[in-house]
Amino acid sequence: MKIILETERLYLREFLSSDGFHFYHLNNDKDVIKHTGNKAFKSLDEATNFIKKYSDYKQNGYGRWAVCLKDTNEFLGWCGLRFEESKNEVDLGFRFYKKHWGKGYATEAAKASIKYAFSILNIEEIVGRAYVENIASINVLKKCNLIFQNEFKYDHKLAVLYNLKNDSN
Repeated sequence: MKIILETERLYLREFLSSDGFHFYHLNNDKDVIKHTGNKAFKSLDEATNFIKKYSDYKQNGYGRWAVCLKDTNEFLGWCGLRFEESKNEVDLGFRFYKKHWGKGYATEAAKASIKYAFSILNIEEIVGRAYVENIASINVLKKCNLIFQNEFKYDHKLAVLYNLKNDSN
């Protein structure tokens, strides 16, 4: 198990094959994926294969990471970075089990991911996107000091783009 970073309550680690279980259940909760544009996995095998084929760590040296509670090792969700080659940008994303919403875990993990991106990876800019109706995710982006840039259409729905530039570069 490769732990990437720690916060007061959490640790973020690279995905394990066994995390397919969590990806399957996260994406099969209508409320969790309601504002993501993603679809549910058809099976546990499909979710596990997604994890096994996840190549961002090797390709980019970073990616999305499993977010776990330090005290119990419970998998809460995922958070982290994704390089979008077509746009030449690094996207911040997160997804958590519904039972963990409203506890500040997404903000804590996102802030730590940004700090890691800027101080360790020397990434110049982070972007975050959310559908306008996804107020909770927009609030996380704001709490992480990302700045509103513009609205745009994504999958025929109104979305917003936020960004944050690395001041240390």
